[in-house]
Amino acid sequence: MSFCLDTYLQQSDNYEILASQAGFKDCARLIRFKAPEIVYVNAGEEILGSRVIGITPIPIGVDSKKGTVLIPYTKPCYGTAVVELPVDMAEIEKIRTLNINR
Repeated sequence: MSFCLDTYLQQSDNYEILASQAGFKDCARLIRFKAPEIVYVNAGEEILGSRVIGITPIPIGVDSKKGTVLIPYTKPCYGTAVVELPVDMAEIEKIRTLNINR
């Protein structure tokens, strides 16, 4: 499955914004608090079709039971948001392969 986060957020309502217009550190803290599993990635990695912006290590939350991920989504001039969205297990596995804390 090809997935593009930017397109998905524009065309779907099937996601939840847990925080918006926040600083990166606050969003990273929220992801670490809310997600049952954390995958840490480097800044610039492509996650769900978009490059993540932030301070390495960037936490990506994974909830396998719900089939969702929590990601920090930064838009210049708008700040960082934490978005929880459903993804299939193949996308979750792709994210897990980027883990820098193995």
